Amino acid sequence: MVHLVYLHGFLSSPFSKKAQDTAVWMAEQGLADYFHCPEIPMEPKAATEALLAARAKLGGEPVCYIGSSLGGYLATWLVEEYGDRAVLINPAVHPYILLKQYVGPQHNYYTGEIHQIDERYADDLHALERAVSDPSRYWLLTQTGDEVLDYREAVTKYRGSRQDVIEGGDHAFQDYGRWLPAIWAFAQESHA
Repeated sequence: MVHLVYLHGFLSSPFSKKAQDTAVWMAEQGLADYFHCPEIPMEPKAATEALLAARAKLGGEPVCYIGSSLGGYLATWLVEEYGDRAVLINPAVHPYILLKQYVGPQHNYYTGEIHQIDERYADDLHALERAVSDPSRYWLLTQTGDEVLDYREAVTKYRGSRQDVIEGGDHAFQDYGRWLPAIWAFAQESHA
């Protein structure tokens, strides 16, 4: 059975609406044991360590990531390094450029915790950038109304992959919950 691992975005947490919607849906399907949503530290090196530790706990069983925003960037790094699959929800393509706007203290949107964002995080994130080697491993879900990221960057980066580009919406990705059955089906495809 495939494990679904939700990777939240920058200044987000496992308490985000999409993460919680996914957890509830998986539980309703009797699949709660196959859903995971690790807390991802803000510092990129700590983030990669946490993600690799979470992946190791699954003992080599198949994984499909759901990566939202910065989580999509991290999911791409994981897929390219370890050969998993990913559904990318309004993914960040060049987060190291955007990060420069957030240097200094920042509040987590869900926990209220204050994170000190260091300018060197941008270089550490840039080091995680990977080209897409096998587009069939990805499914891009993006909305043109994303007010934070330019959806066209993702459309270009993930060219050749399955893509659903939805007019309107926003960075939070409206109506995410209705996509969960199809996301689960995508996760199963390569492991059938």
